[in-house]
Amino acid sequence: MKLRYAMVCSSNQNRSMEAHSLLKREGFDVSSYGTGAHVKLPGPSLREPNVYEFGTPYKQMYDDLRRKDADLYKRNGILPMLKRNYSVKTAPQRWQENAVDGRFDVIFTFEEKVFDTVIEDLNNRRQPLVRTVLIINLEVKDNHEEAAIGAKLTLDLCQELESVDCWEDSIDDIVILFEQQHNRKLLYSISFY
Repeated sequence: MKLRYAMVCSSNQNRSMEAHSLLKREGFDVSSYGTGAHVKLPGPSLREPNVYEFGTPYKQMYDDLRRKDADLYKRNGILPMLKRNYSVKTAPQRWQENAVDGRFDVIFTFEEKVFDTVIEDLNNRRQPLVRTVLIINLEVKDNHEEAAIGAKLTLDLCQELESVDCWEDSIDDIVILFEQQHNRKLLYSISFY
């Protein structure tokens, strides 16, 4: 079964893009989005984040931060992250504005508040397709190491979903097995859009 996936995180594009990058390399049909108002990347302090509009090319962000303080942004992993991101796609996209026509079978989120945002957004849309969609939240801390682990776990889940004839009939068993094998709790919901 060939499914179409969406990876969704808040606003910094680390966790969703790490999963997007890995799944794309593995041949999956995947897109990625953020749900925040802007793309926020760490700055020189917590009170000074770097804020960009969705749609700003990753290469432009990379060049901007390299000009500001290449050593800082290389050391904290932001420049390598942006380099990975622009090798995957041109610019970050906002879920609420760009996923309208996406015909996704499975949507992954990486924090519970994003899971809630996606479900709320789907419930508030007009339902022209009335297609079933599975939303899964895999809680992943927002750092580079955990994003890599989360991406691998997401890949494992996608492979399990692809291996069955009908995920609707198998999702409970897939989730139970995943939780036992990886000692991680998943939230999931089935919605329509």
